[in-house]
Amino acid sequence: MVARNSSNGSIALIRSTLLASTALLAACATTAPEAIPAPPIAAEAPAAVAPPAPVDQAAALKKFFEDYDKAELALSPMSKAYRGIKDQDYGKLDQFTDAAAIASRELDQRTADEMVARFNRATLSAEDQLSYDLLLYRNQRSASIFPYRRYAYVFDQMNGAQSDIPALLINIHKVDTEQDARDYVSRIRATGPYIDQAVAESIEREKLGVLPPKWVFPQVIEQSKNLITGAPFTTGADNDVYADFKAKVGKLNIPQETKTALIAEAHDALIGSMGPAYQRLIAMLQDQQTRAGTDDGVWRFANGAAQYQALLKYYTTTDLTPDQVHELGLAQVARIHGEMEAIKNKVGFKGTLQQFFAHIRDGKQFYYPNTPAGRQAYLDESKKAQAAVQAQLPRYFGRLPKTELLIKPVEPFREKSAGKAFYNDPPPDGSRPGIYYVNLYDMKNMPSIESEVLFCHEGIPGHHLQGALLAELPEGAVPPFRQFSGYTATDEGWGLYAEKLCKEMGLYQDPYRDFGRLQLELHRAIRLVVDSGIHHKRWTREQAIKYVEDNSADAKGGIVKAIERYIVYPGQATSYMVGKLKIEELRAKAKAELGPKYDDRGFHDTILLSGSLPLDMLEVRVNEWIARVK
Repeated sequence: MVARNSSNGSIALIRSTLLASTALLAACATTAPEAIPAPPIAAEAPAAVAPPAPVDQAAALKKFFEDYDKAELALSPMSKAYRGIKDQDYGKLDQFTDAAAIASRELDQRTADEMVARFNRATLSAEDQLSYDLLLYRNQRSASIFPYRRYAYVFDQMNGAQSDIPALLINIHKVDTEQDARDYVSRIRATGPYIDQAVAESIEREKLGVLPPKWVFPQVIEQSKNLITGAPFTTGADNDVYADFKAKVGKLNIPQETKTALIAEAHDALIGSMGPAYQRLIAMLQDQQTRAGTDDGVWRFANGAAQYQALLKYYTTTDLTPDQVHELGLAQVARIHGEMEAIKNKVGFKGTLQQFFAHIRDGKQFYYPNTPAGRQAYLDESKKAQAAVQAQLPRYFGRLPKTELLIKPVEPFREKSAGKAFYNDPPPDGSRPGIYYVNLYDMKNMPSIESEVLFCHEGIPGHHLQGALLAELPEGAVPPFRQFSGYTATDEGWGLYAEKLCKEMGLYQDPYRDFGRLQLELHRAIRLVVDSGIHHKRWTREQAIKYVEDNSADAKGGIVKAIERYIVYPGQATSYMVGKLKIEELRAKAKAELGPKYDDRGFHDTILLSGSLPLDMLEVRVNEWIARVK
């Protein structure tokens, strides 16, 4: 899963108001006073009036998009941080309020309306027409789910507000100067108001009947307690944020007395703002937990059916209905089961496919020890896969990223409830690497046979190739809204497509590793079945867990985590397989139509260098490339 320049859990990026509109500027313009005519000297033809200078539409549109980006960023200091921007907002956080969400939506609508009023699409270049269409699509897309914005959970184990700020401070907030350190302290102080706003919003949503299922609360409460455990809150080792701040300040080239003073300021901010806010949050969660129910799907909310259909379209960028998603999932599960049967027979296993699943799930030989040495072994395997794939990239891609990829375990404060693996994009200035996070909290949930395929999805040729290439695009190559935002079906579809591409690159030589690849592909096919099952067919959490147990080799702990993710993140998980199938379809079409002229490098660059696109626009893009090559 890729986290693309978001605050990693906010319900929406908080955006700013648009700069003064051209219409307003036109209304404020004045005309020159009427001149008093001079007496005529001789009868002459009237002087020709010079035509107005032509407007450079391309330059005007480019500036329009840049202004939109600035307006968005002005409302989201956290988004600026993810983009590597340090300015007067570097010590601030977003506003977690419904008013901020409304301001964001209004900005989108005003921007779309102004673009249509100011620019004639027919006169634009093909590339600018694509940007024009994408901005309109983006506006329609945000409008489609806006009515349901308060039916998302403020606090959950996957994307809850409780983990936003620690993740931002530890992973994103760079400290290169004394001022950066002071901004870090300012953000610690701002944590109190941010958490209080999120608590107030959660209380408002409860009035609409929106509470997470009861099983969510113990996980979020534990996360919140972890964040105020350790010095300076309790005895023992330093709290994760405090330790991170000390480490970053320790590397600064400033006097020791200044370092000591900065650490004292962080201590006071943690004690005075962050700690009390989390205590208030825990009290609110414990109170809400007493009223939480046991139903899991969004069907239980007012207009839940319409909400789920809107979310499916939002994430898949298609018009697939919940029933169509469910049937597609069942068909893909059957197809992958057939490929798994072939591997089962190849390794000489005697028994049914379900017995082979149990053999994989329970076989100790398929897991590293749940020890520091076992965790290091998993990291080493990921780095070995990195070296193998890196050597093959020039055969498949015309442009390769320069940005480093860092492989890193998930931090202790969130590892217990976080997913198996995820990726954070680098900023465009190259000041931070792309980061592949792998969750090594419990090695029983991380089969060794999946180490290669997980790396291929989150690292290369998956999300890192995708994210770093976009970050490294020359300034102005595409508008910022195309460079720094994405569509889950395309982005995660690419990650899943990349898993199989690694097979062509020579990975998965061990049949069990190839089974691990199929196991993760099966995991995504099953998502289509269980996500629609939970949110449309009213399956219980336990029904969904049982379906996965019966149809895959997933480890039990991993199954539970996955189902709990789909419950709090409805629709998102369906996009992976939908996107992957479309990319594979387009590649097959390109090969068939181009024959010997087909080149993987051209196809993959076409997919990756345009920015993330909805699937129908991606198809148009590939068709245009095919026509050019012909």
